[in-house]
Amino acid sequence: MTINAASFRELKLDRLSRDFGTHNALKDVSLTIGKGEFIALLGPSGCGKSTTLNLIAGLLPATGGGIWLDDKRIDPLRPEERGFGMVFQNYALFPHMSVNRNIGFGLKMRGMPKAEIDKRVAEAAALVRLQGQTEKLPGQLSGGQQQRVAIARAIVVEPPLVLMDEPLSNLDAKLRLEMRAEIRRIHNTLGATTIYVTHDQEEALSLADRIVVLRDGQVRQVGTPEDLFMRPDHLDVAEFMGFRNKVKGKIAAAGDGKAAVTVGDAQISGRARHAVSAGAEGYLAIRPEDLHPVAAGQPGLKAQVVSTEFRGREFVGFARMADGTDLSFLAHDKLAPGEAVTLAADPDRVLVYGGAA
Repeated sequence: MTINAASFRELKLDRLSRDFGTHNALKDVSLTIGKGEFIALLGPSGCGKSTTLNLIAGLLPATGGGIWLDDKRIDPLRPEERGFGMVFQNYALFPHMSVNRNIGFGLKMRGMPKAEIDKRVAEAAALVRLQGQTEKLPGQLSGGQQQRVAIARAIVVEPPLVLMDEPLSNLDAKLRLEMRAEIRRIHNTLGATTIYVTHDQEEALSLADRIVVLRDGQVRQVGTPEDLFMRPDHLDVAEFMGFRNKVKGKIAAAGDGKAAVTVGDAQISGRARHAVSAGAEGYLAIRPEDLHPVAAGQPGLKAQVVSTEFRGREFVGFARMADGTDLSFLAHDKLAPGEAVTLAADPDRVLVYGGAA
């Protein structure tokens, strides 16, 4: 194979900012990405992840800071001068062009000889497993096949970076799983550097070498999938990484990286994230899959069942505490709406945060 990612050492975002009028969409974002990394920009809608990607691509101008590719500042350059590959959410394929012509469009714009274009297009089509489909128009392909065309078009120009903006959001669940594996396989095969925007924490965990969590235009945490999954630094990061149950209480005891929080008439123990002090306000963060019903009289969170949903092997339950806090949990048996329930989790699976939410 002759298609390879262009070589560089690192991409550096230095206090990158973007304002839209009085709205600060991105605020002093700094990040260094090494060659070969797969970076996921993760966060809810409006957090700044797509803005960051568009600034890197050159589709938006920065209003502060700079972008460096090794020793060269690139934020003043036009998109075509940066030479990055881009995969959009809506594929952005030319509907009147065949798969071959779509893939080779960037090479043709660069004035490459036809024989070389044909050779590299064939290689790119083979890499994304589109052999036998290359004379078809995009409208004759499935959504997954169209996404493969978009990926092939991005990588055939041998870019130093491949930028992907929610590329799987228009696919059904089965195709998303298949394309996730394909994207990582292609990344590894090329030795590429990929920056991938998503709001799906499972997608980020399965694909990325490092995850960058953004909120309100600022970086909240950067780390490996394992770091983010097990050790979110902030309560909002924990919520976004699947700790959907957030329960307010008062810290009863703290020490040696552990803490107990009083909620109602129960004390719930967990792992303290950062220093917390007894007597201060605190929050429990618990994943739904770690929270289960226990026998009446055992310590736990007391609530009333709202509903349960059968999910195959078990039931997903929804309950509400007396103060209005909603809880999600797993149960082996169906529970009736209105039924009183006590919910508990292994202390090693509970996180404790101090301060206001």
